[in-house]
Amino acid sequence: MGKIFDQNESRPKLGFKWNVPNILTLLRIALVPVFLIVFLAHPHDQVWRFWATVVFAVAILTDLFDGKIARKYNLITNFGKIWDSIADKALTGVGFIVLSIVGELPWWMTVIILLREWGITAMRFVILKYGVMAANRGGKLKTVIQSVALIMFLLGLPALGAWWCAPKWIAMWIAFLLTVYTGAEYIFEAARLRNAALKAGHPVDISTVEQEPFIKRIFKGDK
Repeated sequence: MGKIFDQNESRPKLGFKWNVPNILTLLRIALVPVFLIVFLAHPHDQVWRFWATVVFAVAILTDLFDGKIARKYNLITNFGKIWDSIADKALTGVGFIVLSIVGELPWWMTVIILLREWGITAMRFVILKYGVMAANRGGKLKTVIQSVALIMFLLGLPALGAWWCAPKWIAMWIAFLLTVYTGAEYIFEAARLRNAALKAGHPVDISTVEQEPFIKRIFKGDK
């Protein structure tokens, strides 16, 4: 992979490049309003909910494919690192919002998740002068669990009763707790990136910064 940024530059460039991973990211963003319209058109109709869920699932699958293609063919770009995450948050964020609108998910849970998601996104832009923060493994797992939980909720399936209700709430609580945990992890990662960049005197690649789970650093007293 080429250089992420020039060490003489004060800020990495996020210029768009026409390649398959970036196009898939743009497609995911474009599918967000389509999902929103299809779901809210008839939120209590199982047929419409099924098709809304299909749109959501297709959109979230583009995240899986664009990442694999980018890594396999060395098409990783700074644009992809930032906007891939934004596309994910836009899609899942709308998913949480529409479920709260129809009264199937408490607003307090949606608000906390959205504050975490967009707060971390804003932090990524602020931290750009120190380096680009791509999604880490915890963040990617969080997105997968969120997507599974959202699909289970979006499908509805009231006829299944408790057999469906219990598993979907378990999945949602796991997604919620993982969202909060990874949010704290990103904050510690950003602090580590900033310190490394200040020490080097220029923006650095996050992959070159020594990292470990932030809980271990707390117990070690590492600030």
